[in-house]
Amino acid sequence: MASALYQSSIQSLPLLARGKVRDMYAMGDDKLLIIATDRISAFDVILDDPIPGKGQVLKELTDFWLEKLAHVLPNHSTGINPEDVVAPNERDQVVGRAVVVKRLKPIMVEAVARGYLIGSGWKDYLASGSVCGIQLPAGLKQAGKLPEPLFTPAAKAEMGLHDENVDFAHVIKEVGQEMAERIREITLRLYSEAASFAATKGIMIADTKFEFGLDANGTLHLMDEVLTPDSSRFWPAEGYREGISPPSFDKQFVRDWLETQDWGKTPPAPRLPTDVIAKTAAKYREALDRLIA
Repeated sequence: MASALYQSSIQSLPLLARGKVRDMYAMGDDKLLIIATDRISAFDVILDDPIPGKGQVLKELTDFWLEKLAHVLPNHSTGINPEDVVAPNERDQVVGRAVVVKRLKPIMVEAVARGYLIGSGWKDYLASGSVCGIQLPAGLKQAGKLPEPLFTPAAKAEMGLHDENVDFAHVIKEVGQEMAERIREITLRLYSEAASFAATKGIMIADTKFEFGLDANGTLHLMDEVLTPDSSRFWPAEGYREGISPPSFDKQFVRDWLETQDWGKTPPAPRLPTDVIAKTAAKYREALDRLIA
């Protein structure tokens, strides 16, 4: 596996922002170069140790899902080769891990779909019997399948803070009734189609989040990463049962190890052991291999 890329250093384009994982560069006023690095975050803290190959997995999985779901709505893809838009000596930073995308106006709502009761949804249910204002039947178990998939939006947080679960009324306030209903409908359709396909590969998609943006004509587009282990909970079907938090294809090895450390979940995070890095890299790769095999 190629050496890890912790941070890109493209000089031929202006840097716009660095997220937890992605570095974004401007290409004129209408396009962006987005590089998926090998950075990893846990508990909203970016760790000092990258996961080799992680960026390539995120990029390849997103490309796969964008093509498979292109019939549902337009997406940010342009088809432009990232290696053609940077200087020759910068191509090694973009090969296999970067995309050139349309520059869209982001909708400031995390569009979350849940098929199972886990994570913050499970915590909400224990506290109130509901998730994002949606009342649920009594007696559901952790990781239990919901009666039907739910649209459970979250308000996007500033860097380093947790996204906050919100109700549908918040989405209406942000984007208006018509767009809110369209986002809910599209989110649940994308989730249902992806979950049905993943099930044929032995993977359960417990939940996922989508990002949407508008082009200059106000047309809704799917953007950012799509159905990756960073934006979704992928469970191996053979390891699933109700009442536990099932094993998953993501950064769980990292989280579990960090939970054993004397650490206040603020920067700087402890340095990761090599075996945790290797196991995490293998989980990301296994998710990709299962889904696209």
